Amino acid sequence: MNSNVILSVKDLQTYFFTRTGIVKAIDGISFDLHEGETIGIVGESGSGKSMTAWSILGMVPQPSGQIVGGTIEYYGENLLDKSPSEMSKIRGSGICMVMQDPLTSLNPVFPN
Repeated sequence: MNSNVILSVKDLQTYFFTRTGIVKAIDGISFDLHEGETIGIVGESGSGKSMTAWSILGMVPQPSGQIVGGTIEYYGENLLDKSPSEMSKIRGSGICMVMQDPLTSLNPVFPN
């Protein structure tokens, strides 16, 4: 495996500030994705899988959602410092999210 780090997420924290308090949707996830590597994020419903991807893509729902800590580096550049227009250029051409149909993705009745 190549040791080049494509994506590095360190201690990522994404919170939602609501009328009833703070919801810590992501509270400290860290991982590195190396060139030629595939990773999967697995967890129960509501565990923060999609919010992790949305945070990386710069698509945290506003105004209540905020990335409050951590770093996200893509080829060594901090994505949290990018403007919305810069992130728009990265989304799709460099980073994207592939969603699965939850009713069939892990169902043994439907072969993969």
